[in-house]
Amino acid sequence: MAVSANNSQIPHSQHLPNPQFPKTQKLETLSFTIKFQSHQISSRKTQEITVCSTSSVTTTTQNPNSDLNELCRHGDLEKALKLLDSMQELQIKVEEDAYVALVRLCEWKRTHEDGARVYSYISNWRTLLSVKLGNALLSMFVRFGNLVDAWYVFGRMGERDVFSWNVLVGGYAKAGFFDEALNLYHRMLWAGIVPDVYTFPCVLRTCGGVPDLARGREIHVHVIRFGFESDVDVVNALITMYVKCGAVGNARVLFDRMPRRDRISWNAMISGYFENGEYLEGLRLFLMMREFSVDPDLMTMTSLLSACELLGDDKLGREIHGYVMKTELMDDVSVCSSLIQMYSIVGHLEEAEKVFSRMEDKDVVSWTSMISGYGNKALPEKAVETYKVMEQEGIMPDEITLASVISACACLGNLDMGIKLHELADRTGLISYVIVANTLIDMYSKCKCVDKALEVFHQIPGKNVISWTSIILGLRTNNRCFEALIFFRQMKLRLKPNSITLVSVLSACARIGALMCGKEIHAHALRTGVAFDGFLPNAILDMYVRCGRMGSARNQFNHNINDVTAWNILLTGLAQKGQGRHAIELFHSMVESRVDPDEITFMALLCACSRSGMVSEGLEYFVSMKLNYGVTPNLKHYACIVDLLGRAGQLDDAHEFIQKMPINPDAAIWGALLNACVIHRQVELGEHAAQQIFEMDEESVGYYILICNLYADSGMWEEVAMVRNMMRERGLTVDPGCSWVEVKGKVHAFLSGDNFHPQIQELNAVLEGFYEKMRSVAFTGPESSPTDEMEASKAEIFCGHSERLAVAFGLINTAPGTPIWVTKNLYMCQSCHSTIKFISKVVRREISVRDTEKFHHFKDGFCTCGDDGYWRKPDN
Repeated sequence: MAVSANNSQIPHSQHLPNPQFPKTQKLETLSFTIKFQSHQISSRKTQEITVCSTSSVTTTTQNPNSDLNELCRHGDLEKALKLLDSMQELQIKVEEDAYVALVRLCEWKRTHEDGARVYSYISNWRTLLSVKLGNALLSMFVRFGNLVDAWYVFGRMGERDVFSWNVLVGGYAKAGFFDEALNLYHRMLWAGIVPDVYTFPCVLRTCGGVPDLARGREIHVHVIRFGFESDVDVVNALITMYVKCGAVGNARVLFDRMPRRDRISWNAMISGYFENGEYLEGLRLFLMMREFSVDPDLMTMTSLLSACELLGDDKLGREIHGYVMKTELMDDVSVCSSLIQMYSIVGHLEEAEKVFSRMEDKDVVSWTSMISGYGNKALPEKAVETYKVMEQEGIMPDEITLASVISACACLGNLDMGIKLHELADRTGLISYVIVANTLIDMYSKCKCVDKALEVFHQIPGKNVISWTSIILGLRTNNRCFEALIFFRQMKLRLKPNSITLVSVLSACARIGALMCGKEIHAHALRTGVAFDGFLPNAILDMYVRCGRMGSARNQFNHNINDVTAWNILLTGLAQKGQGRHAIELFHSMVESRVDPDEITFMALLCACSRSGMVSEGLEYFVSMKLNYGVTPNLKHYACIVDLLGRAGQLDDAHEFIQKMPINPDAAIWGALLNACVIHRQVELGEHAAQQIFEMDEESVGYYILICNLYADSGMWEEVAMVRNMMRERGLTVDPGCSWVEVKGKVHAFLSGDNFHPQIQELNAVLEGFYEKMRSVAFTGPESSPTDEMEASKAEIFCGHSERLAVAFGLINTAPGTPIWVTKNLYMCQSCHSTIKFISKVVRREISVRDTEKFHHFKDGFCTCGDDGYWRKPDN
């Protein structure tokens, strides 16, 4: 009974992946072989036709079809095709057997273009295909991965046998089109075709691939109904289906009931245990396999080594290695590659290197295993070096190799190497693999080339969650948080973000103070059930802390009270607000809750003491770190002490502390001293600190800004010009001032000197009105004295006053009495601080500004910072 292809509802694609048949399926075309024999066709002319070629081979009979069959039997596809062309030109009829032989030869030689050429002749010759010719074409097109033409051939067959259906079902299953394969299987049954022993492995593969246990059980019933429950190949396929669907117990019942097992049966069951996380049961079954005197093969050993990786059991891995060395499997490249990967993951890179160095023949998988092993163990330099040796050996990388090396370049910040790998990916077509594109996005983002990362992102045809997460994180790390939020909203229209995506976008919200967006993400996490996954609870906590909503932060903190990271985030928030006493109280609560403080805890605590002027308390906690809590101070803790002493005006003590440090000070420690010199206008000591800094770090813009501030505060404008010129010569630029304000759930950004905003004239008019009022009441402001003019000039360089525009926008576009929250990417200058203090008094509104240094909460003409050195250092 034939089924018309026109009645099918099975979807197709013009770009289907390349499927291959299972090795166990003994299809007619797979059994076709060509035996080469020494044979030479004598050169003599015939009356019908002459074949012209470089070897001058001609036909030897009066029948061109016989000659065509003879050439196909000897595997001479080139001459056979030339003979076919000549027969077509002379309009000599080509017999079906000759076409079948040609199609099978094209399949055997994997010549796609030649196969399409023969198919075009067949299409012109006959519309309706016989079973024999149709099956040959089906097998060829499925082998080539051309499921579209395979489907058309299937529809043109007047009749179909079980082989026809098996080929097409197997092709769709192998290509990953599981629903279509199952649909075809059911159509086969409706057409009255009885499945055979080769049908069920194909169909069961689809159930395991989905996975769909219910359908798998249904096929199991069919296996019993048609009497194949004792066939080893079919039962092996059933075992594989059950373990893929997570029903490892059902698989074991089938395994135990098998009257006869082969090595595939044992491998399917052992790997099934490992895939479902039941490693001990898998190992027990392996020992049972040895008791039954069944020798393990390549698949067995690679499964065992994969289990060792997942268990992190290096002892078991060594034992398996010892067993492999006693067998011939030690010479197998794939086993050696598995050993390299296993040793790398369990933390024994030396052993991985030994295995790698002893390999006589290394393939791309071996090299990739070694490269990724270095990358996973934070040895990117060795990963790059190994790749260079691989290149010299003439081994072409695959997509995994490139992804591993590009990732190493990202860690090293090696942009030049990354660009070369990008060019290689373009030339070889490996850029089409999403894993390569994703690592390129990460590499360009970490190398501060986010525009190149965007180019790669937009060229990915099938973006996955990792693609979107990588570009969102890349924009965030390059301080383009506004764009990161836009990309996140676009992503939600296409894909469901995971917890890592949400962590990345929450970081962007925290950076620009996008509270409403952060709340939306918090709600989304609660709705989708991922609010407590991984680092997401702490990311939500950090967002509330950085947005200044300590009440909401406390509520979130109560859900994660046993996590030291949560305590550290809350402590850091109190430190930024200058609430030292509250920070100390929180620290004691942490100790009482039996949560052990770590290095970050003491950094936050010391910072809180520093910004609250609590010198004695800070020194006491510094001493107690090692004695009472077993935390060894590092360079960052020493920098906190220098900052603590320096802010309190004890500059000589701070300098002496640096000189007596047991470890060599870095640029950050001297930078803390330089910042203290800026606060207290100590030029000579500040210049000494700057000299020490620039010997270690010539690239960090923040230190240049500090020394400029020191000179500007002291009226040394020639020195300011000298430092600015030095920055230009070294290609260093100051980020333009940018401030963000959230109004009605939407974040608005304002750049320094922004003259393009739609409301700019109205904003300037509002600010000018405040300036007039400040002058009329002699309020300390930006234009009331020569000293302030000097401050304004300095601020134009290093502040930009963008927060004033943000505050004015908030005043115009919100109801009276509504608090205004502004976030700024640079520090707030003295002039802006005075201006916003005055505005808060006039409009009787609470205005909060978070700059890179701390929170400023203005109310009734006062600021929570107490006007105590608020115009200090910017971020480095």
